[in-house]
Amino acid sequence: MSKKILFLLVGLLMVTTTFSQVVGPHDLSFNHLASRWDEAMPLGNGLLGVLVWGKQGNLRMSLDRADLWDERQALDLGKFNFHTVEEKVKTNQYADVQQLGDVPYETLPFPTKLPAAALEVDVRSWGKVVSNTLDITTAINTVRFTNGVVFTTYVHATQPFGRFLITHLPDSIAAGVVPALRMQPYASNSDVPVADNSQAGQGLASLGYQQGHVVTTDSSSLYHQPISDGHFYEVLVKWKHLDAHTVAGYWTISNNMAAASNIPLADTASDRNAHVVWWKKFWAQSSISLPDSMLEKQYYLEQYKLGCVARAGAPAITLQAIWTADNGSLPPWKGDFHNDLNTQLSYWPAYTGNHLPEAATFTDWLWKIKPNNEKYTRQYFGVKGFNVPGVVTLSGVPMGGWIQYSLSPTMGAWCAQYFYWQWRYSMDSAFLQNKAYPYIQGVAQYLESITRVEQGVRKLPLSSSPEYRDNDVKAWFTEWTNFDLSLARYLFTIAGSVCESMGKTTESQHWQKVLASLPALAQTVNGLSVAVGVDQTTSHRHMSPYMAIYPLGLLDVNKEEDKVTINKTLQHLSNLGTREWCGYSFSWMACLYARAYKADSAVKQLQIFATHFCAPNSFHLNGDQQGGEYSNFTYRPFTLEGNFAFAQGVQELLLQSRQGYLQVFPAIPSHWRDVSFTHLRGEGAFLVSARKTAGVVRSVAVIAQKGGKLRLQLPFVQWRVKQITGNRVQDEGNGMYSLYLHKGETVIFENEAAIN
Repeated sequence: MSKKILFLLVGLLMVTTTFSQVVGPHDLSFNHLASRWDEAMPLGNGLLGVLVWGKQGNLRMSLDRADLWDERQALDLGKFNFHTVEEKVKTNQYADVQQLGDVPYETLPFPTKLPAAALEVDVRSWGKVVSNTLDITTAINTVRFTNGVVFTTYVHATQPFGRFLITHLPDSIAAGVVPALRMQPYASNSDVPVADNSQAGQGLASLGYQQGHVVTTDSSSLYHQPISDGHFYEVLVKWKHLDAHTVAGYWTISNNMAAASNIPLADTASDRNAHVVWWKKFWAQSSISLPDSMLEKQYYLEQYKLGCVARAGAPAITLQAIWTADNGSLPPWKGDFHNDLNTQLSYWPAYTGNHLPEAATFTDWLWKIKPNNEKYTRQYFGVKGFNVPGVVTLSGVPMGGWIQYSLSPTMGAWCAQYFYWQWRYSMDSAFLQNKAYPYIQGVAQYLESITRVEQGVRKLPLSSSPEYRDNDVKAWFTEWTNFDLSLARYLFTIAGSVCESMGKTTESQHWQKVLASLPALAQTVNGLSVAVGVDQTTSHRHMSPYMAIYPLGLLDVNKEEDKVTINKTLQHLSNLGTREWCGYSFSWMACLYARAYKADSAVKQLQIFATHFCAPNSFHLNGDQQGGEYSNFTYRPFTLEGNFAFAQGVQELLLQSRQGYLQVFPAIPSHWRDVSFTHLRGEGAFLVSARKTAGVVRSVAVIAQKGGKLRLQLPFVQWRVKQITGNRVQDEGNGMYSLYLHKGETVIFENEAAIN
């Protein structure tokens, strides 16, 4: 490499280092390195992730790859099926089923997500940390020390590697700066979980692997780790002293193949530009501005995490995604795919937030595992079509656990919602025909097959409501729970909708007939109940009985009968209190309150989540980190669903896609005088922007990406329109307006009262 090129490359990195020191209002910035992995600076590109923190005098980078899995099966579905479970519940022999379905998950360490490795640099001679900043606009972490040394790192947005740069090294220590690759302790002396209050699984030694080995040269380290079934992974780190004061390097992780060694050691202009451009495009998709700076910052940190963990070609978002626990133990709950809440909540903000490529990573993964889901459905339920297990491996194989939920009969219906959303928010006709229609039809065919019609009413043989009564036999119901029933009603509704949109009238009529055979949602004097005659009587973390309000939107507070039900339900939940809630409960509750237009209550839930259930780096830690002020749960297992549900809770304040119409500023507190958003996405592929200043909503703008009928509930009644020709707006009453927009057309509603 010529000196001229070398100088240019170092200069590019130096520019970035300087740039990242301008701390933005949403950036993470501290004067120290975190002392725990779950408080580290997070970076990632969907496939690879890194956590930057401090451990025993070293700057530690915990390296991870999303598809590193031990997929050895613990659950044996050859020994029981859904009919077996039904019989055992009826005959009070459920312990037999628990032994087969639950015990393997609890006792065996596999299947599980695996951590990869760590990279350490001894920084004890560098002095104290002056600043540690994560610039979320460029996804670059910069750490400055008192002796002038600057450490910069990022994970490339579009390529499978991460980079690091160490500059301003003093002469006395520069030559001794060598990155050290640390193996995971697969052959440690203990298989006991680490005692760090994080719900850690068994020690990594419980997996029974042979410890891998590291081969180190003057400028590289290669870690080869054998895992299960003859598979392996490799971690490669390469570095170079570019000059007397600068060290540059990269790391990469391969899965079951040799690690790539042909990556350039230092940035090229095109390399860096591709990374920055990706993030610039990501942030350009939408924006919000809130008068509550704390909530606004938390929102942007959630969107940053979404950009880090969701990427085309990468797996769906697991419990911890690309930030697997780096503590010598298996990750909390094995870091798996929990489809009884966690994966679903993780994608909530991608639709309204106008991040459809990121949302598609969920439907892409669900489509990929569909063959295994079909196999599981034939084996366990004995019918055609397919269901999705509530707890699965990377390849979609069921893992077991509390089988009321891990083998629930309706998780496929909840997953089907995301195919419907991906279509409705994009209006992509090819996606409708090739994926949304066949996926929704397949799940609907299955659910119709396992239900029975008795005296004209369709019944589910066994029903449950996630984590209600935990793993007790009484967690099974012989009548519909509202969780299962809401999902069934939603599934058959959207099955009819996609058929109608494709001109398949006979099929649509069939699903409407199946829908009509379902009973009404169960209610008591307290609103929606868990099941028929079963009220929720104590605080509980899972909002599953209230799916019909959100996210399914089967009930609409603008309909008087629904309004009474919704208000009774929310009052009952308030009376029960939050003592048994986790962090995600508050995020979900914010969405429920927003759907009922209870703005102050929704904002309060969001504030509690951000201040009590998150680490300093914004990671959701499940338990109340302020000593249990709001919850009896005070542990700290990191999972992501609460973070992403929070982001959707914010968006629900600003824009809602309801039953065939969009509503602007539906749940804004009266004291929020200045609030705005740009290019949030509504169903129908409409991009909406709105502005409120000095307590008055000034304007609402809508762009039609695909064209079609727009129904819009405005937050003002006197308006004039711009950028459309002719008087096409129809007043439907009660603040609802409709018009047809052509593809690419924009309509702007201005508040005439505010202008005059």
